[in-house]
Order: sequence, then C-alpha cells, then structure tokens
Amino acid sequence: MQQYIPKSIESEVQKRWETEQSFKAVEDANKEKFYCLAMFPYPSGRLHIGHVRNYTIGDVIARYQRMLGKNVLQPMGWDAFGLPAENAAIQNKVPPAKWTYENIAYMRNQLKRLGLGYDWDRELATCDADYYRWEQWLFIQLYKKGLVYKKTAPVNWDPVDQTVLANEQVINGRGWRSGALVERREISQWFLKITAYADELLKDLETLEGEWPDAVRIMQRNWIGRSEGVEIQFKVDDKKLTDLTELTVFTTRPDTLMGATYVAIAAEHPLAQQAATHNPNLAEFIKECNKTGTAEADWETMEKLGMDTGLKAIHPITGETLPLWVANFVLMSYGAGAVMSVPAHDQRDFEFAQKYGLPIKQVITHDEQLPEKLEAAFVDKGKLVNSGQFSGLTSQEAFIAIAEYLEKRDSGRRKIHYRLRDWGISRQRYWGCPIPMIECPDCGTVPEKDLPVLLPENVVPGETGSGSGSGSSLKRDTHVKCPQCGKQAQRETDTFDTFMESSWYYARYASPDCNSAMLDERAFYWLPVDQYIGGIEHAILHLLYARFFHRLMRDEGLVKGNEPFKRLLTQGMVLKDGTKMSKSKGNTVDPQDLINKYGADTVRLFIIFASPPEQSLEWSDTGVEGAFRFLKRLWKQVVTHLPAPPVDKLNPAERDLRRQVHETIKKVSDDIGRRYTFNTAIAAIMELINSLSRAKDTPQSRAVIQEGLEAIVLMLSPIVPHITQALWQKLGHSGLILDAAWPQVDESALKRDEIEMVVQVNGKLRGHISVPVDADKQSIETTALNEPNVQRFTAGKSLKKVIVVPKKLVNVVVV
Repeated sequence: MQQYIPKSIESEVQKRWETEQSFKAVEDANKEKFYCLAMFPYPSGRLHIGHVRNYTIGDVIARYQRMLGKNVLQPMGWDAFGLPAENAAIQNKVPPAKWTYENIAYMRNQLKRLGLGYDWDRELATCDADYYRWEQWLFIQLYKKGLVYKKTAPVNWDPVDQTVLANEQVINGRGWRSGALVERREISQWFLKITAYADELLKDLETLEGEWPDAVRIMQRNWIGRSEGVEIQFKVDDKKLTDLTELTVFTTRPDTLMGATYVAIAAEHPLAQQAATHNPNLAEFIKECNKTGTAEADWETMEKLGMDTGLKAIHPITGETLPLWVANFVLMSYGAGAVMSVPAHDQRDFEFAQKYGLPIKQVITHDEQLPEKLEAAFVDKGKLVNSGQFSGLTSQEAFIAIAEYLEKRDSGRRKIHYRLRDWGISRQRYWGCPIPMIECPDCGTVPEKDLPVLLPENVVPGETGSGSGSGSSLKRDTHVKCPQCGKQAQRETDTFDTFMESSWYYARYASPDCNSAMLDERAFYWLPVDQYIGGIEHAILHLLYARFFHRLMRDEGLVKGNEPFKRLLTQGMVLKDGTKMSKSKGNTVDPQDLINKYGADTVRLFIIFASPPEQSLEWSDTGVEGAFRFLKRLWKQVVTHLPAPPVDKLNPAERDLRRQVHETIKKVSDDIGRRYTFNTAIAAIMELINSLSRAKDTPQSRAVIQEGLEAIVLMLSPIVPHITQALWQKLGHSGLILDAAWPQVDESALKRDEIEMVVQVNGKLRGHISVPVDADKQSIETTALNEPNVQRFTAGKSLKKVIVVPKKLVNVVVV
C-alpha cells in the first residue's frame, strides 16, 4: 500500500483490537493501575465535536499511560435517564426506553469508529435496573442513618401542565412547554443531607491543590460558602396581628447591627402569611412573589420589590422598632427566611431603602467625618460610629463585642453558616429512577423491601393516564402492601434527580457485573480515578455531588479514601467563527461526515493539535485538511524509507540529527505525560519529521532515520492509533503498537561536542558562534570577535570588555 487509505486501515485495526480484546482491563496487584475516565455522555442520538474532543483527550492519556507499562482502565457508559429523553418521547409518541436504547446503539458505534480504547465489557447505562437498584439500596441505607429526610420545599410549578419544573425548564419565568407563568409552590420533597459533609467537602479541596484546576476549586469553595457570623433574635411587638413573638436572622456583619433600619422577610415566612390575613394588598403581593421561580439566578437579577407588613421588629440592642417588610428577594430556603437590612452597608439594601424611602444610617467609616448623604452603600470594614457603646471599635473588635453582648442576653449566638443547602433529589417526572419508599397510613414512611423498584419501560409520557411528562406515570403501580404491617399502602411516585446516577457511576465501572452488592473488592483496586476529564460546566454540581457520594460510599465501607477523582482536566469549548457550537445556532459539524471523508485519525489529530485541552478550540475546515495532509506525508515517508541496521560511527550532521530525535522524545514525553500540552508535542514531532526528510541518504543516516521514524510512530500512536499501527508493521514490527513501550531517551545522544552561543555587541544581538563544549573563556572570546557580523559592528571602535556567560552568550562592549 503506497497510498494512505484511512477507511481500510482503520477498519482492519479496529477488528484486530476487538478480536484480541486489546482494551479489556483485568485487576493485577503486581502492576501499577491507571484509571482514566471521561465524563459519560447523555445518549441524545449523535456525538458532537465536543464529545469527540473530550473522549479523544482521555484516550490519548490512557494510551500513553499503557505504554508506560501501567494497567489501564478506560470504560464508557451512558447517563441515560433525564428530561431530554422524556421530551423526545412525548414529541415522537414512543417510550423513552426505546428512544434511549436506539440512541445508545448508534452512539456506541460512533465511539468505536473513533478508535477509542474502551473496555466495552464494563459498559453501563443508568436506566438499567441492574444499575439503579444499588442506588435505591444506598438511599435506603442513608434513610436508616438519618441522612435522608422529607420536607416541604419551594418548587417551580407549571399551572397548565400541572407539574414541577426544574430550574432549567423555566425560560423567562415561563414553563418551557406550556408557556404558562411559573408559580412558586411548597410541596413535599426528598432531601439528602449534603450539609452534614459541608466542612469535609470544603476542607478536602486543599488536598486537590495542583491536581484540580484552581478555578474549579474556587467555584466549589464559593458554592459551599462557609461563613462565620451571628444568629440574632428580633422580638416582634404586635400581638394583635401575629402570635409569633420573634424571628431569627443570620448576618456575617454583626458590626453593622446598629445600622439596621428594617427587616426583610420571605413571602412564605409565617409572619408574612399571618400579616396577609389582615391585609388584602399584602396577600396579593405575596401571590405575585410566588410566581417567581426558585432559581437563584432569577432572584439575583429580578427587580427588587417589597411591601410593609405593618408589623414591627424590636432591635435587640437599642430597643427601637424596625418596620418588617416582605421582599421578593428573600427566600425561605435560605437561612431562616429573614434578613437584617442595613442599607448604609449593603448595596441591595441601599437600593431597596432608596426605592421605598426607608432610613439609611451609616455606622461604619474609614474617617471620623461622615458624608451628608451616601451615594452608594459603604461595604468596607472600618471603625464603628453612631453605635453607642460600640463606637470606636474596629469591625473585627465589634464582631466579638456585639456577639458577646447578644449571647449574654440570650438574643443571639455565634454560628458557622453555609451557603450550601441540602440536596433536593425529588423529581416529578417519569423517566428516572423510582424512589424506593412507601407511605403507609399506620406505619408512616417505610423503605421498599424488594429491590429494584422497577420503572415500567413501555410507558409513553403524555398519553391518557400517564401524565404529561411528570412522575404521575408511576401512579399506575402505586398500590402496594406495607412491608411492615401488610396493609394497603402507596408507593412513592417521584423519581430521583439524574445527578444521583452520575454521582457514583465512576465507581460501578470497577465492578459492573457484581450482582450481590453495589461494589465489590475490585473497587479498592481501581479507585480513585487517576484522571478525570470533562467540561468546566460540570465544575460545581456534578463534581460536588460525586465527591459527596464518594464519602457516603466510604462510610458504608464500599470505597476507600475521601476523593473520587485524583486529577481533573476541564477541556475548553469547541467554537466556530468565535461562537460555541450548538444545534440551535446551526453551526455544528457532524463527526461522522468527517470520519467518512478523512478517517478517525485525522479528526483525532486536528482535535488534539488545534489547541491545548483546557482552552477553547476554534473549528477550522482547513485545519482538518492540514491534519490529513500531514498523515499522508507521514505515511509516504515511512513506506518509502529504506531500513538500515544501527551503526556506531556517525558524522557531525548525523549526530545532530540523532540528538534531535532524542531531544524530541524528551520533550514529547514531558508534554504528554506531565504538562498535557499535546499540541506542542505534535509540533515538535512535525519539526523532527522535517529534519529527517532533509537528511542525506547514506547508510548511517538511514539508520538514524529508522530510529527517528520508530520514535515518531510510537509517540503519535496515542493520538492517531490506526495509522501508527499500520506504520509500525511497515517498520518491521509484528505486534500491536499499543503494547509497545514508550520510547526512551538515550542520554548519551543528548551530549554535544559543540554548543551554539549568542553574540551581542553592546547588548544587541549581532551573531551566533559554535564552540567546543569544553572551550575556555579566551578561545570563546576570540571566536566571538572574529565572527564577521560582530566585526562589522566593532570596526573602528575601542574594545572595552568582553563578557562571557558560559554556554549561553557573549557580550562585546565597545565605545
């Protein structure tokens, strides 16, 4: 074969991998393991270029580690539950299971066409009962431990579709399908106590320094949001309107307490509800507040509105009465549903106070002189003024003094507060894992006894009796007998949030065929994941929940260690014309078309060469064509090469060429193995190919070229595994290149007889010289002064001195 024909080469190589089970991972206590994992895809129907990039990066890393002699596990599976399948099923009038499994089959074939080295024996789909039964089992264990509970919580409610919507289903305040204005309602939901692990999740981020991107650790730290503050009790002084005598607020700035001029409470707060019974206007305002979704992004950006309840709160230190307002930006699910408002020292409170004519009292300053009018909130810390006995204290001193004052009078206490809230895992949708709980009139909440609780797979959401995309589909099979008393009871109809399935799939890959337990001892061998790869968009929730789940499984004795992922790589987006690729923008590129036209290796090479993994990749059709031309050139160079046996004696040019071969091996090993700068590794290989192509045709040079081509093919094999397998054979090797060892650097080849030095005249570059490695200072000076271009710039001038920086440069100083 003198021509490079990707289709036939790739098909043949992939068949050989499959026949020889080349990527089957088997536990081996005598070998160092390497578990490489890319975030598994949702089976939407077709791979997009973002998938291709993610999985190619992972495959390059996995293949490289295998060549280092490690026992590599690289599995693949499917994040198969979720709303997209349900939406597609409603639209196409087919069961989500059918749609999902058909997509899996198609996408599996696409992944195989890319030549990705997966152990397909470990493949899993989260919608498979053999998978989700163990999720149900763990949920029950957590319920027994008190880490699972049910409570009423605010949700997005679509009044037309009569279903709960996730935050991402609310678009501009309306239901994604019905277009109805979404309401906020309180319904009963299941929660996992992630807050019980908040301190540990926060503290252990320190152990990931240097292994995870700093940006991801910062985002997780901010999401957990540990803050030290004071919980303050405000008395309520109107017994005619309410029977509640106090309310609680939490503040991280007790130093500003003397500047509080009003208290804001959530629309759902009991005080607001009681006040509304006497005030129709307030009742209507609260109703409007409940039309706002629960997404944090919604209430961060919406217009801040409020209404006076008519109630008064009593300041715990001054005894002054402060108006109690309902504000649409305060939610019951955050803190105690009440906020101490200090408009002089909080910008949101400042704008609200200006809007409604509420007092603004400055109590912190840098200077003794206060402005007549604040133009914006003073949010810095400083010294207290207008604060009675606390005036003159610094903010830090006042924090302690005010906290102690309140604690002595039982009006407050110091407390550590977290922004993190317990994880609401209930979803009122059909296509998800059933929550394995039963409600019995006599026994109360009882865990299911027989697992798995199966999801009926023949349901078409939206059909009569099956609900409209909600968990009501499960109500066909809700009447069961109580496992404790045997009386008639009702099964839970909610399903799990799909983050549940993606929070532990990485562990199940270690023992996917275990039927007797969630995990077995094989998990101890493979975990933690040595390298995890995925998009930055998963930096918070998915990674946080996976870290949480790992600890839950650890405490059940199923895994060891605290962290699931040792090292994390977050790859950048794929852009086209500066815009993120997406179907909605109509700027996508079909990977299948590219594979058919150029072959998988070309696609892989372009993806890896176009930019470093963590940066965005700008799509380029000419770049793909350039990658194809490079592979054709490599093919031609190898198949036309005449092999020659190694020789001992090389002339200077041949020694230089061999030195470049081993310098390239050294650089590429570092670029791929440590730095993950695959693009610079490829660039160095391209330079070496150019040098090999320019070498004179002698028996000695052919021997060096043979060595260089073998090194190139080995170094490229993790990136373009099909063509390199074929070229490996053409270079005289019979085995699989993926079983070959990574090329080693011959240190003796790196030694130089001569070194090149820069020559400057008065600090400006004027020439280069080559001198023996062991040349003394005098001979270096003489060579530099005799360099023709240096002489041109020193002619007619007086030599003042010559500075020699060993092995680097010579600076000739003239006047």
